[in-house]
Amino acid sequence: MDFLRQDIQYLKGIGPNRKILLNSLGIYSVYDLITYYPRDYEDRTIFKNINQLIDGEMVCVKVVAMSRVQEVRIRKNLYLYKLAVQDDTGTAICTWFNNKYVKNYVIPNEQYMMYAKVSRKNGRVELLHPEYEKIDENNKTGRIVPIYHLTEKITQNSLRKEIQIALSKINGTIPESLPQYIIEQYNLSDINFSINNIHFPYSKQAFIKARTRLVFEELLELQLMLLLLKNGYTNSLQGIQFDDISTDEILGCLSFNLTNAQKRVLEEIFEDMESNKCMNRLIQGDVGSGKTVVAAIAMYKAIKSGYQTVLMAPTAILANQHYQTIKSIYDKLGLSCELLVGSTTKKEKENILQNLKNGQIDALIGTHAILEDNVEFEKLGLVITDEQHRFGVRQRSKLSDKTQNVDVLIMTATPIPRTLALILYGDMDVSVIDELPAGRQKIDTFAITKDKEKRLNGFIVKNVQEGHQVYIVCPLVEDSEAITAKSVEKMLEYYQKELVGCKVMALHGKMKNKDKKEIMEKFKNHEIDVLISTTVIEVGVDVPNATVMVIENAERFGLAQLHQLRGRVGRGSDKSYCILKYDSFSEIVKKRMAVMESTNNGFEISQKDLELRGPGDFFGTKQHGLPDFKIANLFVDMKILNVVQEVANKIIGEDSNLEDEKNSLLKNTLKKKYSDKLEL
Repeated sequence: MDFLRQDIQYLKGIGPNRKILLNSLGIYSVYDLITYYPRDYEDRTIFKNINQLIDGEMVCVKVVAMSRVQEVRIRKNLYLYKLAVQDDTGTAICTWFNNKYVKNYVIPNEQYMMYAKVSRKNGRVELLHPEYEKIDENNKTGRIVPIYHLTEKITQNSLRKEIQIALSKINGTIPESLPQYIIEQYNLSDINFSINNIHFPYSKQAFIKARTRLVFEELLELQLMLLLLKNGYTNSLQGIQFDDISTDEILGCLSFNLTNAQKRVLEEIFEDMESNKCMNRLIQGDVGSGKTVVAAIAMYKAIKSGYQTVLMAPTAILANQHYQTIKSIYDKLGLSCELLVGSTTKKEKENILQNLKNGQIDALIGTHAILEDNVEFEKLGLVITDEQHRFGVRQRSKLSDKTQNVDVLIMTATPIPRTLALILYGDMDVSVIDELPAGRQKIDTFAITKDKEKRLNGFIVKNVQEGHQVYIVCPLVEDSEAITAKSVEKMLEYYQKELVGCKVMALHGKMKNKDKKEIMEKFKNHEIDVLISTTVIEVGVDVPNATVMVIENAERFGLAQLHQLRGRVGRGSDKSYCILKYDSFSEIVKKRMAVMESTNNGFEISQKDLELRGPGDFFGTKQHGLPDFKIANLFVDMKILNVVQEVANKIIGEDSNLEDEKNSLLKNTLKKKYSDKLEL
């Protein structure tokens, strides 16, 4: 084990400069090196004859060198190195660019294995920049070859060689990290077999067995950590026991009836609030499912029990939207509700802070401004954050640190497949509002290319003439040389010319809050017909009169985000439309557009998004909280994830703090890996 912890520099052949390069890949110790898993593999076990080679394919051939390597100078700093090779069926030319070392290693009349891309023109066969190995007693056949993520100055061959040296030195002495009963029960391979065969599998079956074991272990550790975190949070903290308050009064202030899904989720929230444990619950609800009303009713219960409440949103626009909705209800009930955002004037802010501290404000709604140290509550009982992934997943909000043991409720309009939600929000209870309010019409969605632009412009003008409003969303604020995509500035000029008789204005994130608020107010008051915007309007903007959503460069957005944007229309009683303009011939883009045209169900869309783009792109940036997996892939490994979630629940159900001797290996691993999150 000491060797595994050893600094990478003490491995044979690795000097100070090489160490710096490996460190840039996150490789510091021998253990880091052997757990730096391949990103892909090349199957070099199947060979072809030269007369079978097809233009453009990657292939393995066994050939004999017919001559020495010839050097050809093309121009300054560009040399070609050529070698004639043959087998029993024909001849070919191997070509390398600027690889002078090949002259020293390839010897005439010796047999080599070549792996290369084939170029076949006019009957002449060329092998482009082949990787080569001499065939002798030690190397008689091909193999499955690992491909790694690299950085500049590190080659695949050099990294493979270093991993081989480390594995030969370890020689099967890596200590087991999974309990024997789990290995036996789930027919998993041992750790030494798995590490060796994930890098250099001796067969496809060996690779599958090795990968299954390593993925199983990685997902199990994460699931156990989340369950322990959840149990520790809910069990160790004495929460507030809110009163069993009747909601008849607040329900009587609404102009509509709650859906069955809203009622069910409220029951789950009330059960948490009335218990003596801290609530830590996520509400997942599709666009327009009525999460804000559910939040308002939960806040009402806390207020009537004698506590203050706070709701934090990621943008001033969304915070203001929540404020308008909740204040309109609370005004009828005589409850005080205030808004605190970055643009709140100094005098207004001073009054809010004073009244908040004195307990004269029941509900505070705002943005990150709420997190400032000078924001103090007299008696805070319930904290709600909306679109919490934008603040950082699973980090206890700075809000809840302002008082002890408050109940925490988190809302998201990003529908996530349930198995994935258990990874992202595994330390929370999850409620789903899976029903839209009555009267919400299906939004008709059409994906179009550039040749349909004129017809679309006519369609926009027609809708404006009928008294409706239109959103046009662009991926960029201003033109960029690096990215070929339409900008708000460019589109504003274009549409002001094209949409004759329409009042067209723009909104984007670089504008001052005051200006953004003013533009949105004008749009809500129908002083603007067409609003061109970035995704700043993705969440929270509610303009029932807007019936058309046009999304420029739709191929640049994820399906979940397109669905969010589409949800900005269809909020009134009139028929609404979403037009996706895309500029790509990619088959995946066409499939994604077809998904949007075929369904309005956010959960179906999120599953398809995951399938078509993979989990990394599904969430975009690290702030969404997707864990950094060394080997697991949340879409490919869903079956293993489902099994692992059952295993983790069973382990914690029987041994809530991993005190049993049979789970000591798991406990020790979690202690090392998640020491910043767990107390074990």
